[in-house]
Amino acid sequence: MKCAALQLSTLPMSEAKLDYYFRICEKKGVELILLSEYALNSFFKELETMPILMIKEQTNHKIKILKDLCSRYNITAIAPIVLVKGEKLFKSVAKFSPKSVHYYNQQFLINFKHWDEEKFFDNVVEIFSTPIFTLNKIRFGIISGYEAHFDAVWMDAMKKNVDVVLMPSSSTFDSANRWQAMLKTRAFLNSMYILRANRVGNYSDDKISWRFYGHSKLVNPYGEIELSLGHKEEILLCDIEKEESLNAKKLWGWKKQLAKRGQG
Repeated sequence: MKCAALQLSTLPMSEAKLDYYFRICEKKGVELILLSEYALNSFFKELETMPILMIKEQTNHKIKILKDLCSRYNITAIAPIVLVKGEKLFKSVAKFSPKSVHYYNQQFLINFKHWDEEKFFDNVVEIFSTPIFTLNKIRFGIISGYEAHFDAVWMDAMKKNVDVVLMPSSSTFDSANRWQAMLKTRAFLNSMYILRANRVGNYSDDKISWRFYGHSKLVNPYGEIELSLGHKEEILLCDIEKEESLNAKKLWGWKKQLAKRGQG
């Protein structure tokens, strides 16, 4: 199955750029597209000072665009989105299929002093449950970038027999090497593909400069990086083979050992 990761900064209100990438994907036979975090909406630090009505307008317009594009090109897209319900804001990930849309609220949110999504958004704190769906007999799980740091997240994905983890992120500063090591380890220990779409672009305030470095990549179930992008806006095109995930799970058998102990 052919998939794509779009490495983007915040998109303009026009659909032209997304339409350009969707046309490329259609020609290449891509069936699923993953967008990076804060591509449909402005970056978090900008949202903090943006009127809620402006956020709502941005969100509704981008949802309409994605619905139209997925229907027009018969492609499924996974895209982080900020949902507005009354006066409340929710950090979510949307699954746009050619005929429907489903929303999954992110369950772990960044709570650093300089980047406190947990305080800003109204997401409910609850026991983690991996959002999953099946496309062409491949079982996909959605794990947002910050959620990737928690062991409970990967245990849940393993229990649900996920073949491919789709990971939108907005990583910045000097974390690239750490992220690469983490993704390779998680993919290997869980016998899963990880397709990561990381943000690009820059944001500056009075105190700090944020450079989103991209490096979107596909890591295979053996912990090997098959494809990786640079630090500019790009598209990653890749092939996913369910057999690779099944073979890795069979070879290492870690889930079977967990199951013997009532944990798998």
